[in-house]
Amino acid sequence: MKREVVITGDGSSTIHLPDWDEQYHSKHGAIQEAYHVFIKHGLLHFYNVEQSKNLNEQVTILEIGFGTGLNAFITLLEAEKLNININYFGVEGYPILMDEIDQLNYPIELNAQNKVALFKQLHEVVWEEKYMVSENFSIEKQNRFFSEIAEKNMYNIIYFDAFGARVQPELWTESIFLKMYNALKPGGVLVTYSAKGSVRRAMQAVGFIVERLPGPPGKREMLRACKEA
Repeated sequence: MKREVVITGDGSSTIHLPDWDEQYHSKHGAIQEAYHVFIKHGLLHFYNVEQSKNLNEQVTILEIGFGTGLNAFITLLEAEKLNININYFGVEGYPILMDEIDQLNYPIELNAQNKVALFKQLHEVVWEEKYMVSENFSIEKQNRFFSEIAEKNMYNIIYFDAFGARVQPELWTESIFLKMYNALKPGGVLVTYSAKGSVRRAMQAVGFIVERLPGPPGKREMLRACKEA
């Protein structure tokens, strides 16, 4: 499928799929969306809740749709700011190419020009192997389909960043969200940019407690799903 690197509303880049008229990130702002959905309402929410319990373990994150590596990169930057240890797993069925990665402008737009090598390293590390990318951030990229996830009680946070239900409805079903529910540790959270009623109901059907939250620029709402402790 043809892929094009394009610039979104906040000046950051993403990849556009003309055949589907779909982007890897919001056309209103890739970085804005990533920070709002996955950092503010995912990582920072979990961190702030766990701080009251003296968080001292690694935070384990599963990303559904590793894609451009943007969510992993900003999570790495936040791990350094918060001085917490993060063990990151990125699942991707169709990895993007290095010539596409070279066109992405995330380190510049994030004022992290000194981290360009780290951003590239996220993409260059060998799949299916764990790497310490920085002192407090490890990553393991997994080239598999979301339907193949079968872990139990393993992750604290899931970034659910699959392509939208309009183009891939099979990724937003009860069967997929049951896999996500089982993969989360008790007290874990799943965040996604989607706010579709069918998605919310699928999450609730498998046991999640679901909140509607204000969405990123261009979206009225998003969803956060919690697994009871």
